Amino acid sequence: MDSRSQWGTRAGFIMAAVGSAIGLGNIWRFPAVAYENGGGAFFIPYLFALLTAGIPILIMEFTMGHKYRGSSPLTFRKINKRAEFVGWWGVFVSFVISTYYSVIIAWAISYSYFSLKLSWGKDPNSFLGNDYLQNTVDPGAVGSFVPGVLVPLIIVWVIVLGILSKGVKKGIEAANRIFIPLLVFAFLLIVIRAVTLPGALDGLQAFFQPDFSQIMKPSVWVEAYGQIFFSMSIAFAIMITYSSYLPRKADITNNAFITGFGNSSFELLAGIGVFSVLGFMSAQQGIPIDEVVTDGVGLAFVVFPEIINQFPAFNQAFGFLFFFSLFLAGLTSLMSITETYVAAVSDKFNVSRKKAVLFGGGLSAVVSLIYATQGGLSFLDNVDYFINQFGVAVLGLVEVVLIAWVFRKLGEYKRHANAISDIQLGSWWTICLTTITPIVLGFQMVRLFQQNLGKTFDTDTGNYSGYSDMFIFYGGWLVAITVVIVAIIFSLMKWRSNQNDTFESTEGENN
Repeated sequence: MDSRSQWGTRAGFIMAAVGSAIGLGNIWRFPAVAYENGGGAFFIPYLFALLTAGIPILIMEFTMGHKYRGSSPLTFRKINKRAEFVGWWGVFVSFVISTYYSVIIAWAISYSYFSLKLSWGKDPNSFLGNDYLQNTVDPGAVGSFVPGVLVPLIIVWVIVLGILSKGVKKGIEAANRIFIPLLVFAFLLIVIRAVTLPGALDGLQAFFQPDFSQIMKPSVWVEAYGQIFFSMSIAFAIMITYSSYLPRKADITNNAFITGFGNSSFELLAGIGVFSVLGFMSAQQGIPIDEVVTDGVGLAFVVFPEIINQFPAFNQAFGFLFFFSLFLAGLTSLMSITETYVAAVSDKFNVSRKKAVLFGGGLSAVVSLIYATQGGLSFLDNVDYFINQFGVAVLGLVEVVLIAWVFRKLGEYKRHANAISDIQLGSWWTICLTTITPIVLGFQMVRLFQQNLGKTFDTDTGNYSGYSDMFIFYGGWLVAITVVIVAIIFSLMKWRSNQNDTFESTEGENN
């Protein structure tokens, strides 16, 4: 009898999967991507990408985890021993992401407090870089620890590792049952307040105004696939790990559709909220909406504080809700990201969950300390770019090609999913994974390498594609390459656990 942990309920699994998919990118990336790629017209390629790549890959990964009952490395090992490194590749991509993702959540904690007194003052940009992050050292230099970042970072890791140590049902599931409803409620309050602001309708019109000429451009379709790919937590070990805790009778296909559309619904909600607020800012400053549209860290920690300063009323409450929402969205994603290597360590080395949490999560927490220094922002920017572009994206292409073309497992997975699911998979699923997704991801990879390998470092200005220091640029490549090398090394290590290759029902927590 397999002693692997299980979700307590189907709703618990769905909340955890949706919580993993809903992250910081839903709030600060999707609205700008949609606006810049056709506005309302962007939803056509976006929906097409969701149905031809996002949900099909999600179904595939749910099936893999459910069938093989293991972490990502164990799953790929059961498919083929030589493929184990692919599972570790995803695990170490998750490991690197967790080291800096946790720091952004720490910023959200700090800004939740700052919003109560509008501590960022009249110049949020200067406050972020100089006062809060104390980013006063040269790029590539570490500097000293920044207490305002270090303390909330420790709090983040205490919360996450504490939850994970409780197990799947009592820890992850119980936490998501609280965090996800709270996140949706908090963000609904934000949207309700945002749409009542002066200029909000102009912002919404800019967001939804369709520019159908844009969707004739291949680059817009690639952006749609990229957004789906990065926002749904697919292809870097998370969904394989989470689905390995499903019971024998689990409606895989329905779960995937609910997770996919749940994630996309929140992205749409985020777009409404963000562009309502940007419309207000545009009206207040008397400038076109396209001059205030931005994304990423700048949107969350510079533009939003600027906007909150101009609110006619309830600005402190709005600010707290916004940054508290960032905290919750980030926290649920960080839990899932960290669980990938906790499960992998536990499977490979046959150690208890608590030891795996202490080793894997503890190591990630220690590494994350570099981002809590004065030079942390430079490291974060560049590691994030390289690990996402040359880690997650390349890994996704490799995973799909291996499963669909090399090991030819799609027929077997279709039968497995159809046997326990209400929605039956047909030829559309096979076509999507054998043809559409590999072509789009392959095109995306070619364009990505052309953009990054076809440039030279300017020794006079010290810039490479926006990077302010050669050390940082090569450091980014080093991280991406090291992840693959370490994955291969771990795949060559001897397994210390005796894992069965068959699916067995299990009860209880593996603590």
